Amino acid sequence: MSATVESVIVAIDGPAGTGKSSTSKAVAAALGLSYLDTGAQYRAITWWMITNGIDVADPVAIATAAAKPAILSGTDPIDPTITVDGVDAAGPIRTPEVSAKVSAVSAIPEVRTALTDLQRSIAASAVTGIVVEGRDIGTTVLPDADLKIFLTASPEARAARRSGELKGAGSDVLATKEALLKRDAADSGRKTSPLAKADDALEVDTTELTLQQVIERVVTLVEQKRAAR
Repeated sequence: MSATVESVIVAIDGPAGTGKSSTSKAVAAALGLSYLDTGAQYRAITWWMITNGIDVADPVAIATAAAKPAILSGTDPIDPTITVDGVDAAGPIRTPEVSAKVSAVSAIPEVRTALTDLQRSIAASAVTGIVVEGRDIGTTVLPDADLKIFLTASPEARAARRSGELKGAGSDVLATKEALLKRDAADSGRKTSPLAKADDALEVDTTELTLQQVIERVVTLVEQKRAAR
């Protein structure tokens, strides 16, 4: 994908709990770019499957229904939105049930094909540039992105962060760590577009960094890329 001199396409990948969403939104807002959370789209299609009675343990059923839901993602980093068939899904897609089933749904090739096409279309329409976050952006969705960043963190740090996010649901750090490692294994081991660091991605370990430090580091990397073009 080509970008104009003024625009920049940034791919931010990494496992859950590394700060992808918070970093991506803040970087996009700071630099006047659009923002896309591809993980929310996979959650959205999972939620749609659940609410429409699709057996998420049946790969054939998931594949057959993959193209049916109409998913619309708002790309304002200050107020990102997501609707499914015109229904606001921002809250429902964050439930524990969706979290537990999203890996199974997102592993289906037909699901990934449908959403990858959607994600590429959104990125192509971002006139001033876009920050796209997910697990296969630099490797599969936008392999020609201007800048690829892969966020990492220790399992303990990731679990502590995610547990804090989910404290209202009664989560604890140990259980959260186990769930994250299980998600890592599923995402990294799937045959279609597995979670992986692109060969030309810059790795940022966020374990010992504050969120603000991570944001500043990524903003600097984007500005350096822009200056070098």
